[in-house]
Amino acid sequence: MSKNYRTLDLLRRNRTPLENHLIDGLVDGRVSRRDFIRHGSLLGLSLPFMSRVGVAAGFGVTPSLAQAQGTPGATIRVACQVPIAAIDPVTVVEAGGLLMLQQTAEFLCLDGPDLVLRPMLAESWTPNDKGDVWTFTLRKGVKFHSGGEMKAEDVVASIDRLADPANSSSALSVFRGILQKGGTKKVDDYTVEFHLDAPNGNFPYMVSSDNYTAVILPANYQGDFETTFDGTGPFKLERYTPKVGASFVRNEDYWDEKALPERTEFIFFSDIQPQILALQGGQVDIINILPVLSSVGLANDPNVEIVGLKAVSHTQLHMRCDTEPFKDPRVRRAVALSIDRPQLVAGLMKGYAQVGNDSPFAAVYPSTDSTVPQRERDIAEAKQLMEAAGVGQGFNMSLTSRHYLELPEHAQLVQSWVKEIGINLDLNILDPSAFYGDAVFGRSPWLDAPMGLTVYAHRGVPNVFLKAPLTSDGPWNAAHFKNSEYDQLVDSYTAALDLEAQRDAAGRIQRLLLEETPVIAAYFFDYLSAMAKGVTGVQNTAMGQLFLAGTSKA
Repeated sequence: MSKNYRTLDLLRRNRTPLENHLIDGLVDGRVSRRDFIRHGSLLGLSLPFMSRVGVAAGFGVTPSLAQAQGTPGATIRVACQVPIAAIDPVTVVEAGGLLMLQQTAEFLCLDGPDLVLRPMLAESWTPNDKGDVWTFTLRKGVKFHSGGEMKAEDVVASIDRLADPANSSSALSVFRGILQKGGTKKVDDYTVEFHLDAPNGNFPYMVSSDNYTAVILPANYQGDFETTFDGTGPFKLERYTPKVGASFVRNEDYWDEKALPERTEFIFFSDIQPQILALQGGQVDIINILPVLSSVGLANDPNVEIVGLKAVSHTQLHMRCDTEPFKDPRVRRAVALSIDRPQLVAGLMKGYAQVGNDSPFAAVYPSTDSTVPQRERDIAEAKQLMEAAGVGQGFNMSLTSRHYLELPEHAQLVQSWVKEIGINLDLNILDPSAFYGDAVFGRSPWLDAPMGLTVYAHRGVPNVFLKAPLTSDGPWNAAHFKNSEYDQLVDSYTAALDLEAQRDAAGRIQRLLLEETPVIAAYFFDYLSAMAKGVTGVQNTAMGQLFLAGTSKA
């Protein structure tokens, strides 16, 4: 299709220089349509507006994620992990509890499976010229289940609660160094400003479903969420029984279209195999999280559909940069060169993964620099690096990991590969509670082991991956990696509002991490779920969230 410059000129009117630069990038071919939509949604451009720009730029109509309307009135039954602690929006961190949280509570915006931000409780958002103040316009007429209207004071109280260090919120991994308590300010009943510690080009993701506890609760919330489940969502609490299950009923006063299901039921399980049996036996309709190795037994079941979402969930194999022999980056690079990434993707992950390049920048991120060369397996070069570092005869080492998903099998493969370059690994596979310990340096095998393997869950932007596990003062810096150049590059990336400026900083970060190799990110794996044939309209995210308002079943 040809470009319609007259329409483009009309669309560019009253847009900021930053927005028009992104439009120019699409027209000139510097930015793909996919990246234009993702980054445009971050800047607060609406999907209808971006679709009009795409048509005028000669790309045709933007594909829609809309699904056919199903039959109302069903009861949707979900098998999921048992929450191991109280459902507290401030402190919950594990999959079962987070799934419960978002059944009734909602976010300012939703990070979809395509990494495009969509309005939820906020109608729109926009940054100032520097990117250190973001203004959000709230949706009017939204009611909490307890009856009051959601307004700016509820947003301020909810985000301040999470940003307050005194509350030890799990969201501090996102907000630390970005947004302090008191930085969220009411402008009027339906407008909120976020005054940031420094410019942040990806900030809307920090208050979206990407920051999984950033739900909006009433300003007078007293910490009794598990009793009331008071939120604004399309379902209201019917019953919650710890360690057993929960049920929810349709919210007839919902601000958007009413939910199709009359009710939903969640049955808690401590292991995956009983979930599979329940799905095959017709006791549940959906398994929310399906490990790849467990999917093999369902692949040929004609009554089951396995659903995969491309994600940036990934494993990180850390090597402590302050401990011999990993003080020498040549040893760390040698380990990375021994890893057979295609075998991990095709063998261990059954094709439900994409090769990683030892940084958090997955190919699906618009800001990733795709010109950075991919690291390949090279045993000869690895042995040369070991020799040059003075450890050509090899050494003994312990690798610590946990029983979760494919981590034990991944560790076994690493053990076999590094043996080819003279490293004899003992595996120390712990249960999750022992692995994390107190989750602080000095009292956590996760953070203290000289070599460790863990999983980081999906995020719509790489900011958390770049900071928490890798900056000098990062609270998850298990590699004990301290590099001032890296810290400065992350600050540059974080502050950039323009996609091309982000991509430039990303490329420099990617190359530095290949040189230093504090961690090995060998693959990014898909998020899998399973459902009975005839179940339609399920909207899940790679964060493990499950939105069922549009779900029906035959």
